Amino acid sequence: MVSSELVQFFGAVYGLLAVIFGAFGAHALKKKLTQEQLQSFETGVKYQMYHAILLVSLGFFLDFGEALQNYMVFCFILGTFLFSFSIYGLVLSSSAGRKLKFLGPITPLGGLLLVLGWVLLLLQIL
Repeated sequence: MVSSELVQFFGAVYGLLAVIFGAFGAHALKKKLTQEQLQSFETGVKYQMYHAILLVSLGFFLDFGEALQNYMVFCFILGTFLFSFSIYGLVLSSSAGRKLKFLGPITPLGGLLLVLGWVLLLLQIL
């Protein structure tokens, strides 16, 4: 069973890293990445921050006594990691001339978990 503190911990860590990665992308990577790569990197940061805020909020509002709530936050935590961090890996490895192609299929898997998390949130609300 998941605890509120664990969910908020992941939300806080993801939020912290999103701010760091956002600043890194805006300053250190701006001259090293193409416009398309920079947009992809920023997409990873945005989705990470959106779901960080969501996780912190869910930690305040849910008691995690139901399996549905546990599955939901699992989808958000794992989905955020797979989605955003695979984008970071793809962009950074591509800019270094050694694109890690195995990360390509991981991004949509992370996105699918995020969609599933939102579906489970909708079911929780209903």
